[in-house]
Formats: sequence, C-alpha cells, structure tokens
Amino acid sequence: MESADLAGSPPDGRHQNEPHSNDIVHRLNWLRAGVLGANDGIVSVAAIVVGVAGATSDQGPILAAGAAGMVGGAVSMALGEYVSVSSQSDSQKNLIEKERRELAEEPEDELLELTAIYRSKGLSEETAQNVARELTEHDALAAHLSAELNIDEQDIVSPWHAAFASAIAFTLGAALPMLAILLPPENIRVAVTFGAVLVALALTGAVGAWIGGGSKLRAATRVVVGGGLALAATFTIGNLLGASGIV
Repeated sequence: MESADLAGSPPDGRHQNEPHSNDIVHRLNWLRAGVLGANDGIVSVAAIVVGVAGATSDQGPILAAGAAGMVGGAVSMALGEYVSVSSQSDSQKNLIEKERRELAEEPEDELLELTAIYRSKGLSEETAQNVARELTEHDALAAHLSAELNIDEQDIVSPWHAAFASAIAFTLGAALPMLAILLPPENIRVAVTFGAVLVALALTGAVGAWIGGGSKLRAATRVVVGGGLALAATFTIGNLLGASGIV
C-alpha cells in the first residue's frame, strides 16, 4: 500500500470528492446562520409590532416601530457578525502566517513535527516519515495547516459576506410579521400575526434541526414556545400601557 493511501487518500479516486464535501459543509454552515438570522428577525420584530398593536390600533405607530426594529436589528446583526467573523478571520490569518514563517525558517523541524503527528495517529515511523515527506513536497503549508490546526487556507470566511448575509436573513425574517400585522383587517391583525409567526418559527426550528441533525419536533417546539411567550408578553404590556392612557 502506498504511503499516500495511508494518509487518507484512497487509490480509487474518492479523495477527489473531498473538496466537494467541504463545500457542502461550508454551505450548510451558511444556511444554518441564515436560518438563525431569519428566526431572530421574525421574533424580535413580531414582538415589537404586536406590543405596539396592543397599545394602539393606528397603523402609523405600528409601521414606524416595526420599520425601526427591522432596520436596527439588521444593522445590529450585520455589525455583530462582522466583528465576530473578523476576529475569527484575523486569528486564522495570523496562524497561517506563523506556520508559513516557521516552514521558511525551520523546515526540518516542521517535517519532524508533521511526522510526529502522523505517528500519533497510529502510523509506523517509516510510513509516517513517507507521508510527511510526500505531503510536504506537494504543499507543505496546506499539510501543516490541516494536520496541526485543522485549517484550510481557502475556507477563511469574509466578514463582509457574513455581515451582508446576516442582515439579509434578518430582514427577510422581519418582513413576515410586518406584513402579517399591516395587511389584515384591524380586528384580526394580531391573531393573524400570532399564527403566521408561530408557523414560521416552527419551520425555521425544524430546518435548523435538519441541518444540525437534531430532533425537528423538539427544536420546533422550543422556538414556538419561546416565540409565543415573547409575543404574549409584549402584547400584554402594550395592552396595559394602552389601557392606562400612557400611550
């Protein structure tokens, strides 16, 4: 058996599918982030518009509050995602540059380190040396990033892409309660919003569980109960404020 085969690259060509598999994982992570962003948009804006609708039947204040919540939430989500991903990206880039510098300054020590990593995985000394040498000859940096740090240089996420994706997902989610509260007649608008929001939350919860491989029913139940409590709380507070004459 060739040493490259022992390193995890099957001779039947299955290794050619690995970049595609990594791409699928990457896309699923983005989809999960999109579902969570949409879920946040649904819950937060729905709570705002239902709360205002509990205090007043005028569409103007409801629209203004909902629009403010949508814009503010989208910007907040985008900024939070940008800061978070920027920190992660900077850390990954620093690790990559450190590894590149070590390979340039201490190539023999790095080769020994890579050999030791494969020895720790159960390969014999000779096989580990062959694997480390062949991988180093092919792409030393990629070999060390994968074995030592589990990093792929091509998979560093763009903070701007993450920020835009979060903002868009939040806005799309927020659009649902806005339409549900503004389009129906006044006497059923709150009930329609409750129903639309809870159904949407059940769907996002189930999709999130499907992506993560968890229980769809359990996940849907969690988000529906949480969202329902949030809507009930804000509507009750709005009703109390409206009845008291404060607003």
